[in-house]
Amino acid sequence: MIILILIASILMASISIIQFKNEAKDYHQERLDRKEFAIKEHINYVLSTTTYPLTPDNLKLIFKDKIHELSDIHNLEINIYSLEGKLVKSSKSSFSVDKVAPPIPNYILKLVQSSVDKRYVDIKNIDGVKNRSSYSQIKDDKFKPLGILNIPYVEDDGFYETELREFLLRLSQVYSFMLVIAFALAYFLASYITKSLKTISDKINETSLNQKNEKIVIEANSKEINSLINAYNQMVDKLEESASRLAQSEREQAWREMAKQVAHEIKNPLTPMRLTVQSFQRKFDPNDPDLKQKLNDYSKTMIQQIDTMSSVASAFSNFASMPAQQNETLNVVEVVEFSLDIFNEDFIRFESNSEEIITVMDRTQLIRIITNLVKNAIQSIPEDQEEKHILVSVKEIEENVIISVKDNGIGIAAENIEHIFEPKFTTKTSGMGLGLGIIKNIIENYKGTITFETEPGKGSTFMVSLPIVK
Repeated sequence: MIILILIASILMASISIIQFKNEAKDYHQERLDRKEFAIKEHINYVLSTTTYPLTPDNLKLIFKDKIHELSDIHNLEINIYSLEGKLVKSSKSSFSVDKVAPPIPNYILKLVQSSVDKRYVDIKNIDGVKNRSSYSQIKDDKFKPLGILNIPYVEDDGFYETELREFLLRLSQVYSFMLVIAFALAYFLASYITKSLKTISDKINETSLNQKNEKIVIEANSKEINSLINAYNQMVDKLEESASRLAQSEREQAWREMAKQVAHEIKNPLTPMRLTVQSFQRKFDPNDPDLKQKLNDYSKTMIQQIDTMSSVASAFSNFASMPAQQNETLNVVEVVEFSLDIFNEDFIRFESNSEEIITVMDRTQLIRIITNLVKNAIQSIPEDQEEKHILVSVKEIEENVIISVKDNGIGIAAENIEHIFEPKFTTKTSGMGLGLGIIKNIIENYKGTITFETEPGKGSTFMVSLPIVK
């Protein structure tokens, strides 16, 4: 471990030095390229606007005053040479153009001429400082060479060198601290716990609920490790006892949950059937001229609920598609309003922004959705509450039919919100419906959604959105 830390520290330091140097080199080269490009663009603009003819002899006149302006704007020294390498104009105020001015070396002129982009960057070290000097041709609007642009550039690596020194210092401190920790940790592990922990680790990895697990039989050098071994051996004993109980419990629980779900799904249509019979008894009038039609409506409701129980019983094994869809063309507004007739509560109101919303879906499953949501809303309102309100509304929005059931009950507790659509198999005393998980599956089978809003103490609103199928 210690050798690895030393190797890692050396590699990290070496890579960091190389990286810093490469970054500095790339930075200076890119900066010189950007500066040169900007200056040449500026020079081209000067050439395009000058009144002097564009000839090599007129370069001195063209840039008589402009070269100082270019130098000030770009904050770099600028020199313009003739095609033969003689200095024509310089931004250095103390530099005079005479025979003493050094020309461009011949080898640089040849390199500029022979290069594809007519450019060459000369790099030299002067007194330990790297100097870059860019040479490139100046051309007229017909790409005819007029002269040579020279941009001297002195690399200043002070910032990168300072950053590198600080980084290496921090790196050495970190690795020194790691070495101290590694020495202490290696001594401790080698002396006391390495062997024992390895044995315990192997046994734990081999431990499984589906097999007979072996106990650890070793005597460790520390009390803590011995305590851990004893705890593991006790766990093995308890694990064997729990495995058989768990298997039996899982089988019993599976049967209980299945029985509860079957009972709930069969009981779910019984409530509207009971309400239908009570409503029939309450409203029955042998002299009613519409008696025959009402008998047909009540009979139809009973048959639909019986069909629901039959479909639950026949398709219960397939929860996701229970019961099977028997799609037909129907008026959603009419079916929803008809579904509310089985409820005797006078505080249930219905409204719709349209008399007719036609779609294709299973009538029985739509009735099941409505009755389940309304029943949940009724049960969410305490019996001793004075003002009770349930509003069932149907409206068409774009290509969807929106069915909402709003109540002013006790709302849904915050801890139950995340689990509201999970199948519940216990008696409900709040607005949580036992069948919400199943009607959610029915809605999703039609590519729809069900959402809700709730406020404790003020009530809940469940919203069903179903696409309209023509």
